[in-house]
Amino acid sequence: MAVNAALTASKFAAGILGHSHALTADAVESTADIFSSVIVWRGVIVAAEPADPDHPYGHGKAEPLAAASVAIMLLLAAVGIMARSAQGLFEPRERPRAFTLCVLIAVIAVKELLFRFVSREAGSLQSIALRSDAWHHRSDALTSLAAGLGISLALFGGPRLAFADDAAAIVAGAIIAWSGWRLLRPALNELMDAAPGSALISDIRAAAGAVPGVNAVEKCIVRKMGFQYFVDMHVEVDPRITVQEGHHIAHSVKNKVRGAVPSVCDVLVHVEPSQNQEAGIKK
Repeated sequence: MAVNAALTASKFAAGILGHSHALTADAVESTADIFSSVIVWRGVIVAAEPADPDHPYGHGKAEPLAAASVAIMLLLAAVGIMARSAQGLFEPRERPRAFTLCVLIAVIAVKELLFRFVSREAGSLQSIALRSDAWHHRSDALTSLAAGLGISLALFGGPRLAFADDAAAIVAGAIIAWSGWRLLRPALNELMDAAPGSALISDIRAAAGAVPGVNAVEKCIVRKMGFQYFVDMHVEVDPRITVQEGHHIAHSVKNKVRGAVPSVCDVLVHVEPSQNQEAGIKK
């Protein structure tokens, strides 16, 4: 947040003094970065809070809510930037100053470093909110690059290409909108309890199937809650065993899955009679 604040102030000052709409638009996007970082910060803190009587599954949904909020902020910022820049295409204006390019080069370098740092943390935590914040930094670097190209054309192309600065701002807005939509979809999917990747489900099924006494894994439903997963599972066992033995198998399945996949918080196991063995008993 401190880095974003410094970059925002620098870009606003350079954009106004250097007569660059593209750089000013980039500064607006950086302002959104500051607010998005606050939202992500609070979302991650709330998501990490333990379960309570009012939230028996924990507070994990705060994380995709934060990610969705950041994505919507990106989309709104993109619409505003493109509308203002499109209007500027038809207005007479001064060409941007050369020093604005130096500012943009420094911004691109810093933003790419921030993207790599936050991406690494997002990967270690499997956090969709942090991932959205990381791509917010990457989109800022891309918009700065687009602004740099527009300013270069406006500077070296003469009065006929003075509009290139506003055109670059429109391109930057389109990049921001694409980033916003790219981040909004997975956040909405998580809020709607969409199933995770097939690889994770396969690992959970394999761990459960390896437990002695489990003849088959009939159903395996997985949903993400913040940084962790909750699993509902149906396993088939020998219909001739006692209730106590079935209970023991269910607990073994739960422990095995949680040990094999540490990101799984809880496993609800429903025990069912194995169809083939049940048919054999009836005969």
